[in-house]
Amino acid sequence: MIRQARPADLARLRAIQMASLTEPWDGLLEPAIDGPPVVLVVADETDEPVGYAVAIPQDTVAYLAELAVAAGHRGEGRGSRLLAALCEQLEVDGFERLELTVRAGDDRARDFYDDHDFLERERLPDHYEDGDGLLLARPLQN
Repeated sequence: MIRQARPADLARLRAIQMASLTEPWDGLLEPAIDGPPVVLVVADETDEPVGYAVAIPQDTVAYLAELAVAAGHRGEGRGSRLLAALCEQLEVDGFERLELTVRAGDDRARDFYDDHDFLERERLPDHYEDGDGLLLARPLQN
């Protein structure tokens, strides 16, 4: 099940964030849940979040700040369903494009986003502490 994040989800989302991301965005989740960023969660059968996505609106473009799925729930299509739901919501809300950054050497992330129609727009030298990043984008309006 995919739904909007709720304040009660914060502790679980923070735990997923800290365990899943190499460089989590400190202080992102608390204000994001209250908006204006879009925060969706993918929940298990007990409605416990096992993954989340945060998109920050910027005019007609939304920026995917974080997408994470908890260990033990990866490889089940949850991240794909979460990303698809996020893109659908952003399109309905009138956004034209979704952008994100990944590490240039992170083949797993690049493959995931390639599979979801993201294209490289720009190389970002020294974007991360350990190297270059890539700005990827996907159009949302058909």
